[in-house]
Formats: sequence, structure tokens, C-alpha cells
Amino acid sequence: MKIAILSNGDKNYSTQRLVEEAKARGHEVDIVKYKNCYVSIAKGQNAVFYKGKPLDKYDAVIPRIASYMTKYGTTIVRQLEMQGDYVLSRSIAITRARNKLRSMQILAKANIDIPKTVVSRNTADIDELLDQLGEMPVIIKLASGTHGNGVVLAETKKAAKSVLQAFYLTNDDGVNILLQEFVKESAGTDIRAFVVGQKVVASMKRQSLDDDFRSNLHKGGTGTPIKLTPEEEKVAVKAAKAMGLSVAGVDIMRSARGPLVLEVNASPGFGIEKVTGRNVAGKIIEYVERNAKHTIRRDKVGA
Repeated sequence: MKIAILSNGDKNYSTQRLVEEAKARGHEVDIVKYKNCYVSIAKGQNAVFYKGKPLDKYDAVIPRIASYMTKYGTTIVRQLEMQGDYVLSRSIAITRARNKLRSMQILAKANIDIPKTVVSRNTADIDELLDQLGEMPVIIKLASGTHGNGVVLAETKKAAKSVLQAFYLTNDDGVNILLQEFVKESAGTDIRAFVVGQKVVASMKRQSLDDDFRSNLHKGGTGTPIKLTPEEEKVAVKAAKAMGLSVAGVDIMRSARGPLVLEVNASPGFGIEKVTGRNVAGKIIEYVERNAKHTIRRDKVGA
């Protein structure tokens, strides 16, 4: 197969691992820097250009879109979809996952338990909003934040109001801000379940350092292998499916009322391989082989 990996470059560890596993299985692989692509749109002549030429036809495309490049990256992914390429992660699924508010709405509609969440543009409603969540403290986060950025723990109502006012003052362009309940029994810890297809292929517990309530590895947290309960595995797979993602990192918090889904990551990092010893990249390439080949056969039959 001929595979394209949409990435920022070959320095990225996840990209390196996908290339290694694809080549080991006999595939031809190109790393396409999507930020250097452009789309030409005209009647009957829509194409993605890269290095001055129309992008080659690939049997499979694996998007690895950085959060800060979501809008442009998904534009390129969407064009490849329209051209009929098999794309591992659809543009609409990536976009949904990157919007915390939208993803919470989708998960709730799918009857997946999440931390109670409220959102409002009016800081005058702060008392009513906090009453909806219950006890202090509460988590305040930007809908577009990643890697633990744009997330604040407010210990008191006064602190919460100050944080909201600051967020709205610096984000007056329509950025949504969410308030979520703080689950005390899981403060500083969560679980990353790496889903490929209908299976969890690796899972780890993430623990924050010092007193930081955020457990992201990007914030210096530590990871250890963990065995999920059957309920947690089921929730992780269901969450990825609800978001329309074949590959996803599902972040779960253990609470007194059961597993709560915090977030579904559309381009999860592969640091989990180092923690668990699991060959996540290999599982992704195997999934691509099964599903892209099916698409290729279907296209040929319909040709």
C-alpha cells in the first residue's frame, strides 16, 4: 500500500513510529507536511497541491493534525476525503473532538457519563452557574485548550468569577468557556485509554506532580500501565465511536459514580507506548490495512 502521513514533519515521535511500522510491513510511506499544502478549487478541478504538484493518489491517509493547526489541517483532510481517498480520521471528527463544548454535547447525547458541565457568556450568572455544579472548587476551561493549557481550578466563588472575567476579557471573539464539577476522589489523576477500531490497545494512569490537579504528561505528569475494568473499556470504545474516531485517546476519570469521560483526543500522542510497552503504531497500521484495502476493493468494483 501507498500511505501518506499528514504531519508537521519527521521529528515527531508519533510520525516516526507510524513510518517504522508501515515500512516494516512492506508499505510505501510519505510524510506530507500539511501546512505546506494548498487546495486549488475550481469546477471539476479540485486538488491538493504539495511542493508545486498535485498530491499523489494514496491508498490511505493518516492525519496527525496539531491542535493549533486544526482549521487548516482539517481543510486539507476534507479535500482528500472529497477526492475519494481513504482517510483514517475524518475531518468532521477531528473538528468535533477539538471543541470541548461540542464534544461534551455529543458524549452526553450518547449517554456517556461526563463531569457535569455548564457554559455561559454572562459572568453575572456566576452564582447560578456554580449552584448548578454543587460544591466548590470547580474547573474552568477554554473550549479550545489542549495539553492542560487554558484550564484553571477555582477554589472559591470569588476566584471563579475573577477567572471567568479574565478569560472573557482576553477571549472576546466568541470562544466558549466551560465550568465543570471537580471530582475530588480523582484529583491529579486520570486514565488515558488508546482506542483503535473497537478495542483499547493500551492504557495508562497519569499522575500529576506536586499539587497540580492536571495529570497531562505535557505538564510533567507521570504515567504507569493500568488494567481497565470492563466498564471502562466499554466506555472508552463507546466514546471514540460517538465522536466518529477510529483512533482516539480517551481520557477517563474514576469517580464515585463510575468512569467519567473527560476528553476524546483525535491525534493522541504515542508516549503511551513507552509507558506500557504496547505497539500502538503497529495496531494502527493493521487497522489501516484492513479498512483501506476494503475501500480499495469497493472502489474498483464500482469503477
